Amino acid sequence: MKKYFADIDLTNFWSLSLLSRLKYNEKYLSEEIIYSIENEVGFKLPDSYIELMKSLNGGTPINTCFPTNGETSYSSTHIEINGIFGIGREAPYSICGEFGNNFFIKNLGYPNIGICICDCISDGHDIVMLDYSRNGKNNEPEVVHIDQEVNYKKTFLAKNFKEFIKGLVNESIYDTSDEDRRRDLFKVEHGSFSCYLSELCNSFNRLPNIETIIRNAAKEVVNQKGYFALHEDELSYLLYDIQFWIYTNNMMVYSIDQFLDNYKDIMTLNDDGEFTTGGYAPDFVKEWINSRCEQGIILKTENYYDFSAKYKLLLAEKMMCYDN
Repeated sequence: MKKYFADIDLTNFWSLSLLSRLKYNEKYLSEEIIYSIENEVGFKLPDSYIELMKSLNGGTPINTCFPTNGETSYSSTHIEINGIFGIGREAPYSICGEFGNNFFIKNLGYPNIGICICDCISDGHDIVMLDYSRNGKNNEPEVVHIDQEVNYKKTFLAKNFKEFIKGLVNESIYDTSDEDRRRDLFKVEHGSFSCYLSELCNSFNRLPNIETIIRNAAKEVVNQKGYFALHEDELSYLLYDIQFWIYTNNMMVYSIDQFLDNYKDIMTLNDDGEFTTGGYAPDFVKEWINSRCEQGIILKTENYYDFSAKYKLLLAEKMMCYDN
């Protein structure tokens, strides 16, 4: 019987997209799983959180925005989440999953004040946490927004999880699509490259005008999506390919992990250039490189990885379409 969300129709609360289920959805919630997760993170989960997870154990709500009283690096009016972490460790974006609480605190430096429960659309640059620092690890936590871009600034959102869920609103309230498109078009057309990307371009002598090619391909991404981000689509794959080619032209790739470790510094998380997506989803990059290896496009020759000679010719033809 619902106690905390009796006035919410939970059958219409969740978005049931396949991507949401693959990223967030955990198996049926049991008392054993709850105890195990609480023991691992060291905090008692709110009863309201457990109640919501019994309707669907992790996923993306239909309403993904929450109003803020102060400005964050995302907006002066609100934050926007990707999804709510399930209670478990099997789904990548669950509390104890691969990109869950431990990932954000240990790998990305977020404060150890509680439990990360929502990732945001910045792909790691801000999150929503249950904050136990005021009331203690066994009591009701507040809900806060942590902004990595502003020295991990903490912004109060709600006095408890129930109020946070009830305060979520639809993104249509904050329609900034025209502004976002204009901003990102200016960024990809005129923004400075990072020192690392400039170095890779300067050493790439296979095609003339490589900077123009990259900017024009990025411009088409913005025209198609309304913003600059790379996902699992043909144009994103072209820009993944370009980054891999200019990287391998400059240095040997002895392992896939080596490239993935350096990928973020080319045009995603660099701090010294304006031309950037501002974040990235590691799963999309891994899926691209795995598919290229399975297709025989990326080959391991001797001790290093590289595009096949045939694909380099094909890729050059694709890239020349953006040299104008």
